[in-house]
Amino acid sequence: MAKENNQNRKAELLQGTLDMLILQTLKWGSQHGHGVGQAIRLRSGDLLDIEAGSLYPALHRLERQGLITARWDVSENNQRAKYYSLTVAGRRELIEEESKWDLLVKAISRVRRTT
Repeated sequence: MAKENNQNRKAELLQGTLDMLILQTLKWGSQHGHGVGQAIRLRSGDLLDIEAGSLYPALHRLERQGLITARWDVSENNQRAKYYSLTVAGRRELIEEESKWDLLVKAISRVRRTT
């Protein structure tokens, strides 16, 4: 029962939000895919748990768009892992997406104050 209640409290991502969260995470430095997912989960206080089936397609899409780059390296567990880094275009996109998010939050706050 406790697990079910915890699942109900997990936040649902708005479409397009995952890309911004990935870019934000990579702003702090290069990271392998699993590390990106862990960082998002930890920094959200366990509210956002990104499934591999959503995370890796998003990473590949951002790489195709030129917003991130990838290179193979050895992880802290001494395993081969693909590390992702933010590009200059990715930094610009993150700034633009953060501005849109800020506007959305302000608009929602205004609506909530009037009800």
